[in-house]
Amino acid sequence: MICTCLVVLTGFFFIAAAQNEPVDPVLSKENIEHFDIDVASQRYFDMLTPEQKARSDAYFEGGYWIMLGGFLMQLAIAWIFLSLGLSAWINRIASKAKRINIRNLIYILFYLFFAFLMAFPFSVYTGFFREHRYGLSNMTFPLWLSEEMISLSLILVFGSLLIMVLYIVMRKTIGQWWIWGSVVSIVFMIFLFFISPVFISPLFNDYKPLEEGAIKEDILSMARANGVPVDNVYQFDASKQSTRISANVSGIGRTIRISLNDNLLNRCTPAEVISVMAHELGHYVLNHIYKLVIYFSLVLIIGFAFVNFFMKKLITRFSAKWGINNISDINSLPLFVVVFSFYILIATPVINNISRITEIEADLFELNAAREPDASASIAMKLSEYRKINPGRLEEIIFYDHPSGKIRVMMAMTWKVENLKKKAY
Repeated sequence: MICTCLVVLTGFFFIAAAQNEPVDPVLSKENIEHFDIDVASQRYFDMLTPEQKARSDAYFEGGYWIMLGGFLMQLAIAWIFLSLGLSAWINRIASKAKRINIRNLIYILFYLFFAFLMAFPFSVYTGFFREHRYGLSNMTFPLWLSEEMISLSLILVFGSLLIMVLYIVMRKTIGQWWIWGSVVSIVFMIFLFFISPVFISPLFNDYKPLEEGAIKEDILSMARANGVPVDNVYQFDASKQSTRISANVSGIGRTIRISLNDNLLNRCTPAEVISVMAHELGHYVLNHIYKLVIYFSLVLIIGFAFVNFFMKKLITRFSAKWGINNISDINSLPLFVVVFSFYILIATPVINNISRITEIEADLFELNAAREPDASASIAMKLSEYRKINPGRLEEIIFYDHPSGKIRVMMAMTWKVENLKKKAY
């Protein structure tokens, strides 16, 4: 949670849906002319039983409250540090160091560790018990806890480094710290994109080359046809953690990697696998990684300006009570986190819309590259095991970082009728 704020970004699997995928009659001029997108889409929507739909809706809508709960957790942590004296206690320990950067680093490490401990009960519920309650997790508690410890280690290493540099920038540039701090954070974000596929992701999953076969060759062929410079496809063992299907094209430059999880391979048809991989290749071909870096950099710059403005106001009013001299005082870290968390909360619709637009573009690329509209619609239904399939328009704008299942199915059926008209005629 803390790391996300500072850097900026399943129910039951429907095996029956894959086995009972609707089969259209033989295509002809007459059939295409009478093809009804709404009717065809409804055939897919009907794959969800009322119980499955209610379960999916409840899980996804619960995420709205978890988002709010995450912010309230940050608010509580800041209150404990600033109003109950925990920050002053840590400072007394850190003050034994002679160099200010070492003192700051000690404070940062204590802050990150104690914040993790305070949020741990919330994390246990949201990340373990709730996931099991909805049938989305395959993890034992020891395995879940071990991954939390890995995450904590990454936060302590990378989070402390980033925060320490930010506070150096604050001291050196004073009123313009938010500009240079944004630059530092953007460079750090790009660095994480670069190293993640090679050094971070393997800490959580075992990656190995996909076995030779028709699916691998079809994926590589599609990659070559669309100018994606990869010569291998990797699979990872996500089934030890979750029932979700997923895939990705990750990395930048030499670390670019195509990966898909074993749930996708084991629970989907070959056509569905190809459709999912076409979507992921679309992100690369359409330069979404670089575009998202630009978009989220702008979000980050605005966020740091927001933090600068409101932290100055709050410190002016509560400096004596909280023991904060100025923004560059390391005691301001809990306040920094809570103000930035608030900014992320209110910027959620903007962030989600940026993400959702790129996902829609990748969906359209998928349909044109894989040319499997029924497989695309079937995958949308399988993803609806943990995503509310038919949200309200405002609900989708605010909370969805991907298009809803309804939108995706109707896009696939629209593509189907418009493109298959050519074959029928």
